[in-house]
Amino acid sequence: MQRISALGLDVGNKRIGVAGCDGLGLIATGLTTIERTSFDRDVAQLRHLVEQRQVEVLVVGLPYLMDGTIGTQARKVQKFTARLSAALGLPVEYVDERLTSVEAEELVKAERRSLSDNKGLIDRKAAAIILQQWLDERR
Repeated sequence: MQRISALGLDVGNKRIGVAGCDGLGLIATGLTTIERTSFDRDVAQLRHLVEQRQVEVLVVGLPYLMDGTIGTQARKVQKFTARLSAALGLPVEYVDERLTSVEAEELVKAERRSLSDNKGLIDRKAAAIILQQWLDERR
């Protein structure tokens, strides 16, 4: 089996949930949540993870509208990831992320944790769901 190293990203206005996968590309796991302050700082934090994990591709959740069209938030994500891709020299693949945050919130609730106190955890879990979808589609 071919080795794979990808980062899953759940890009929001305030935070970026980040997930990684095992070397075989079987299991995605939440890694961290980046509090967004500036583009350069976001890139620096992601570059550290990219170098540490020898990342080859960024898998980004694209928040389509429920009717399947691209709205304002999806365009913001595309604009950000185009800049990020150029800064890191990595390709970007998009995954339909509709309802991943809802699914992540349900996982947090199942762990009997407060949603309001665990927004970063929700973002990490959403990133892991996005990356897991991508990994499952590749198999």
